[in-house]
Amino acid sequence: MQKIKSLMTRQGLRSPQESVNDLSPIENLRIPTKEELRELHEEPPDPQAQQEIINSIEEVYFSNDSFDIVKYELERLPPVLSLQELEEYRDKLKQQQAAVSKKVADLILEKQPAYVEELERVTSLQSGLQLAAVICTNGRRHLNIAKEGFTQTSLGLLANQRKRQLLIGLLKSLRTIKTLQRTDVRLSEMLEEEDYPGAIQLCLECQKAASTFKHYSCISELNSKLQDTLEQIEEQLDVALSKICKNFDINHYTKVQQAYRLLGKTQTAMDQLHMHFTQAIHNTVFQVVLGYVELCAGNTDTKFQKLQYKDLCTHITSDSYIPCLADLCKALWEVMLSYYRTMQWHENHDQDEAAVVSSDGNNVIGTEENSFDRNYVKKKLEHGLSRIWQDVQLKVKTYLLGTDLSNFKYDDFIFVLDVISRLMQVGEEFCGSKSEVLQESIRKQSVNYFKTYHRTRLEELRMFLENETWELCPVKSSFSILQLHEFKFLEQSRSPSVSPSKQPASAASSAVTLFQQYCAAGNPFEIQADSKDDETEDVLASNGYESDEQEKSAYQEYDSDSDVPEELKRDYVDEQTGDAPIKSVSRETLRSRKRSDYNLNKVNAPILTNTTLNVIRLVGKYMQMMNILKPIAFDVIHFMSQLFDYYLYAVYTFFGRNDMFESTGLGLSSSRLRTTLNRIQESLIDLEVSADPSGTLTAAEERKEKVPSPHLSHLVVLTSGNSLYGLAERVVATESLVFLAEQFEFLQPHLDAVMPAAKKPFLQQFYSQTVSTASELRKPVYWIVAAKAIDYEQMLLLMANVKWDVKEIMSQHNVYVDALLKEFEEFNRRLNDVSKRVRIPLPVSNILWEHCIRLANRTLVEGYANVKKCSNEGRALMQLDFQQFLMKLEKLTDIRPIPDKEFVETYIKAYYLTENDMESWIKEHREYSTKQLTNLVNICLGTYINKKARQKLLATIDDTDRPKR
Repeated sequence: MQKIKSLMTRQGLRSPQESVNDLSPIENLRIPTKEELRELHEEPPDPQAQQEIINSIEEVYFSNDSFDIVKYELERLPPVLSLQELEEYRDKLKQQQAAVSKKVADLILEKQPAYVEELERVTSLQSGLQLAAVICTNGRRHLNIAKEGFTQTSLGLLANQRKRQLLIGLLKSLRTIKTLQRTDVRLSEMLEEEDYPGAIQLCLECQKAASTFKHYSCISELNSKLQDTLEQIEEQLDVALSKICKNFDINHYTKVQQAYRLLGKTQTAMDQLHMHFTQAIHNTVFQVVLGYVELCAGNTDTKFQKLQYKDLCTHITSDSYIPCLADLCKALWEVMLSYYRTMQWHENHDQDEAAVVSSDGNNVIGTEENSFDRNYVKKKLEHGLSRIWQDVQLKVKTYLLGTDLSNFKYDDFIFVLDVISRLMQVGEEFCGSKSEVLQESIRKQSVNYFKTYHRTRLEELRMFLENETWELCPVKSSFSILQLHEFKFLEQSRSPSVSPSKQPASAASSAVTLFQQYCAAGNPFEIQADSKDDETEDVLASNGYESDEQEKSAYQEYDSDSDVPEELKRDYVDEQTGDAPIKSVSRETLRSRKRSDYNLNKVNAPILTNTTLNVIRLVGKYMQMMNILKPIAFDVIHFMSQLFDYYLYAVYTFFGRNDMFESTGLGLSSSRLRTTLNRIQESLIDLEVSADPSGTLTAAEERKEKVPSPHLSHLVVLTSGNSLYGLAERVVATESLVFLAEQFEFLQPHLDAVMPAAKKPFLQQFYSQTVSTASELRKPVYWIVAAKAIDYEQMLLLMANVKWDVKEIMSQHNVYVDALLKEFEEFNRRLNDVSKRVRIPLPVSNILWEHCIRLANRTLVEGYANVKKCSNEGRALMQLDFQQFLMKLEKLTDIRPIPDKEFVETYIKAYYLTENDMESWIKEHREYSTKQLTNLVNICLGTYINKKARQKLLATIDDTDRPKR
């Protein structure tokens, strides 16, 4: 059917008969002839037979249209042809052809009505198409007429107008492109003017405009040029950001931040800023140190620039160390101040932005992004504080440890400590750091320096003591250690020029910080001349007198306290214990002391020597160092205690050591004083100076810490009776020690305030066992004078010549009493002579009189114990002599009660005891010697008791004496 339709389409609409006739025999089956049709009609077809015939046709005949039937059949012919077979085969083919033709004819006849109907529809369609063709032809003709008459002219005008508009747009684009190409000049000018936000804004606008004209070929090159320019701006912006680190300028920094915000790189800017600060610290310290190293090196060829910073610091000379340190700290201060001002800028900027956001909350997304950026910047800046301070500490630590400071002058080292102390204050204000790195490094240098310095000072102190003639150093009665330069730091007012180490801690909370103070201008590390260079110490009196008026006032105004230092007027009470110290001095005591002191023709100025003043100055220097650097407070106080220990030991060695008097058992040196002296001797005194130095390393190190025992100057004479055996020198020595102890007590609150809590027991022990024993040294020192000032042996000889076994009660005392009183009068006269040279304080005169009286009373008891025979009248004579002695003695001295008065009276009264009372009396009175007790038994009771009873009493005496041995 498809073949039929294709043929119909090619040949047009024809009648079925025409169409059938046109079929070529090759393209389709041959149509049966009339005869054949007739035969087919004549012979009634058998459908089944016909179908079998069709089924017998070979498949190859149905394969495709290009099948060559003739060629196929010819090729099938056998090699030997047989007519009969050929005919039979021919007939068979004819039958098959007939069957097929019959089948085709039946099918055609079956579809004939549908074919006719479809053919009519095709004919109708053809007529419609012909009509449409006519209408189209007419329309085209009319359009051509309209085109020629109107449209062509009008559309020409519209086309020209459109072309004009396009050209105007092109001209504008060309002008914009020309402007874009010239923007690099304007960008360069803006960068030179440091208008970074404007430059970036312009560059971004140019990029946006360039993207609009990207279809032009010239724009691609311009676009890459703009990108390069933007990168160049970012590089210059980074350089501008780095300048902030050393010299913060608010306008400059505002431009830089605005520029980074336009770029959308606020967080990147903050990261870069911290990197620049770190680099600025490194470059700053390196350049400062390098400048000083090259300056000191002169024209040497050493390439210092290639050295590491740590190695460079070792090339700093001692002369340039302090100026370099000051410049180093000043440069680092500028970096930290810039960081501080940067943080301030961001805080103010955040507040302004928050105020703007609160008033206009439309752009929520933009607000959240800005808030995130602000929080990031805030956290980054806060975290950077400790990082930057850590870098500063490490750089300064390297510089500090790069030079050995042990040989620096004291003032230079104090200046170093002061600078570092101020730097630590800066660190605390900067980020709240305790500056452990700086503290540890300066502590190492300080301990190292202080050991060397203290060793030298101890050697100097030994030299001073060995050359000291113990003459009075004339100072004013109003003298106070606070008047000395070394103690000025204790009363420094809180002012900008005063370092934090010199300011009272109580004012720290109310004062402004260094960053607030020096934010606008100035530098806390500027080297300023110390005010003490322009001051003079007004502490010395002229020729021992302060003035004529004051000399007169010594007689006229005994009760005046105007010449007493304020700190001595106060009764100091320990805040921790609530107890008043042993050395507290009241006003009444001072007044009585002034009335009773010898030589009132001089004002009661403190008694001290040049060596004492030197020790006090040393203490002030030590405290100054300790106040600046509290971590070494314990070491400093320990060394301060050694100064006092050595002075105490020297005074004792020079004036108080006498084995003969120590063995009397009179308790002249208290157990506390003896313990203190033994401790000083073991820990501080080198007793092996002349020994073989070849010892163990440990022993050598221990000896390094010790000082040889001092020797008294040969100019000091202690053997002359006229000078009361060097009493003036002894008074100056002991009283200067007492004065030194009083100053230590005055300084105790200051020392206690800086002493670490764990080490405070050492300080308390030093004061309770050493400082408080200074006044106890008076007894052994003045005992020697008292023992030699009066001839007690002569008195014993005079007593031995007295006859005590008299039969009558005597009314006249013995001559030895007058001799003894004359000795006391002579002693009093010589005491007055000495007081013309040196004021003898009341406690000293009391101790001297007490020692002399006690020795005299004990000599009396010893003389009575030497009696061979004694009657009751003789005992009464003893009492008479003693009463006469007491009566005359009380006129010479104000001491009440008379020392050891009961010692003599009790011994004399013991002569009247019975045998039973004597035994208990002996057990109760162990203060008497065995000889004295034995004399009582033998002389007093010898004639009244038997031998057995006497032996019993002697045994009791022996038992009593045994524990003393």
